Amino acid sequence: MRRGLWLILIGIAFNFLGYYLMEGDEFKYGWAMVIGTVAFGLGFLLVIYSLIRKMDRSALIKGRSETETEE
Repeated sequence: MRRGLWLILIGIAFNFLGYYLMEGDEFKYGWAMVIGTVAFGLGFLLVIYSLIRKMDRSALIKGRSETETEE
């Protein structure tokens, strides 16, 4: 989860850097925007994946506790 949040923040920072470089009429802003978008996307996917894993883990633990009480 932390890695995902860090990647989201890094992605936002690179996108802001790209917008800043775009105002200066430099041609290097494209790479900053690409890196920022990819980092933001990976961070978002990691956060969603970790949330799904937490929900799945809690469901497994709940299911196991229910089967132990039935026996």
